[in-house]
Amino acid sequence: MSRALQPDEELVELDAAAVRTWCARALDALGREREEIDAINVYPVADGDTGTNLYLTAEAAHQAVEAVFAASAPDTAETVRAMAHGALLGARGNSGTILAQLLRGMAAVLAEGRDGDHLARALAEASTAARQAVAHPVEGTVLTVAAAAADGCAGGGTLVEVAARAHERARTALEATPRQLDVLGRAGVVDAGGRGLLAVLGALVETVSGRTPEPAETAPGGVRLLGDVRAVPAAAPPCDGEAGPAYEVIYLLEAQDAAVELLRARLDALGDSLVVVGGDGLWNVHVHVDDAGAAVEAGVEAGRPHRIRITHFAADAAAATVRGERAQRAVVAVVPGEGLAGLCAEAGATTVRSRPGEPPAGDELLEAIRRAHAREVVLLPNDTELRQTATAAAERARAEGIRVALIPTRAAVQGIAALAVHEPDRRFDEDVVAMTAAAGATRYAELAVAERRSFTSAGVCQAGDVLGLIEGDVAVIGKDLTETARTVLDRMLSAGGELVTLVVADDTPPDLAPDLERHVRRGYLAVDTTTYHAGAGAPPLLIGVE
Repeated sequence: MSRALQPDEELVELDAAAVRTWCARALDALGREREEIDAINVYPVADGDTGTNLYLTAEAAHQAVEAVFAASAPDTAETVRAMAHGALLGARGNSGTILAQLLRGMAAVLAEGRDGDHLARALAEASTAARQAVAHPVEGTVLTVAAAAADGCAGGGTLVEVAARAHERARTALEATPRQLDVLGRAGVVDAGGRGLLAVLGALVETVSGRTPEPAETAPGGVRLLGDVRAVPAAAPPCDGEAGPAYEVIYLLEAQDAAVELLRARLDALGDSLVVVGGDGLWNVHVHVDDAGAAVEAGVEAGRPHRIRITHFAADAAAATVRGERAQRAVVAVVPGEGLAGLCAEAGATTVRSRPGEPPAGDELLEAIRRAHAREVVLLPNDTELRQTATAAAERARAEGIRVALIPTRAAVQGIAALAVHEPDRRFDEDVVAMTAAAGATRYAELAVAERRSFTSAGVCQAGDVLGLIEGDVAVIGKDLTETARTVLDRMLSAGGELVTLVVADDTPPDLAPDLERHVRRGYLAVDTTTYHAGAGAPPLLIGVE
């Protein structure tokens, strides 16, 4: 990240570190605004996902920028190209696709220069490129807001002056969108895509000046005020009474320029909301159609489509109605044993069973994420060996438009700790941070029975020995399950602790848990103990210390 600006200090040039900071702040701003932007989304389709799509697109741009910084010390040109390329690959929905083209247009100019004059030119190029990417531009949308931002800084100036004028003119244009587009006026909202662009420009102002632009006022009851326009949740579809196409089709396409021009014409005849962005052989295609197969076939004829995503608007809306709030969050947890599965299910989690020697495959985790029917999912693998499988499943789910946060829990007791602090009503990022902190603060151990003679970190064990594993490593070798468990507990509590969690399997001796609870009460007066039954198919004993 770039260093924090001192009072009255302003950037003169948009260097690589500043671009990196801008990406991070734009992502954070869209994260804060996402639910409000989703709520006012009525055009071109009232599917309530514009804020989510913009966030996912910005997240892809941010990840691409972080990747180049991890690999080298990039200059401004490399950084802005990474930002634009990441957005192109990760663009979601109509709004995200347009944002990707805006960033691509800016990158072409900012790669040549970093001062205010180049920023002004970059915003102008971005507006032109985005408008050209849309088959039938409509005023009162993000295109209008982008054009106003570019007009506001025509003639250039210092970096701070250009960014501030662009933001102010974009804000003024956004307030006027309900008077330009009837569907917005009837719903009493501003354009959702334009609202997202304003957040991105606000992040730019904060980056170059150190000052946060004046936020839009929030009135009681969640009504968002922008000038004299009230942005209120819009649960109903557009008010024009006309049914639009049934499907949204998005895919990346490897194709030559000439083939893409023919593709534009064909897709334009098939549907509407056509946006094709990209260049240099790689394109992101977005269109609303009734015949999704024909839209994909057109891509096959033009080149090689991949990352194909097809959304049925009616089905999506119906599912959202059944599920309740569109921004519904879910937790998917991998658990050993039927008892833990029931416990986690009672806490609201979708569970995946892990059987001895049979860890769940990536397809099984992906299906569980889909089965959760949520826009936001927290994934708890609860096993070190599942980390890569869970990461791959999360990436596949993100490609389908689901926002997935993978918390790298290494044991079921860490997953239980994370689930205990899960609050679906707070912001997604805050919930993930709280769950991650709870899991990270939980040390874990497991008791197992050796199947054969082996060399371990604690010495040589024989078949039938009881192994006490702490944080995955064999720490204790014993003959008796209860005695070994006491030794493991003492070692864990020697570093402190407030709560001990015991998870016992069906075939564990019935007096094991009560004995360990008494042991803790006698030796550790300030430590509480709680016991869960894992049921069949779980290790004999799992221990967590928080």
